[in-house]
Amino acid sequence: MTSIRRCSKTSCGRPAAATLTYVYRDSTVVVGTLVAIAEPHAYDLCAFHAEGFVAPRGWDVVHIHQEFADMPPSPDDLDALARAVREAGRPSEPDPERPHRPIEASEPRRGHLRVVSSEG
Repeated sequence: MTSIRRCSKTSCGRPAAATLTYVYRDSTVVVGTLVAIAEPHAYDLCAFHAEGFVAPRGWDVVHIHQEFADMPPSPDDLDALARAVREAGRPSEPDPERPHRPIEASEPRRGHLRVVSSEG
């Protein structure tokens, strides 16, 4: 199962398209191709943030020229999502230690999926 890496910028949920790395010794920032495996000292950026990145004052930026493009979900990602939803909806095995007790209508249901209204 492949998971989509997201942009490291706060409150950006777009898929990563580039990797940003700081070279502290040379005061240089390198923005280039998205690396295959996430590195702990590198940052993943979406196409928008990779193209508009500005380095700190006094630092140089090296853009490894390429077309940064946000990747659409792959069939593996969609398959993994479908499996997770299917698994979440599957009833659990009854525990012989605990007798089954039906949920009363006044009790809130406790599940990991919730509906959130877009209206404020």
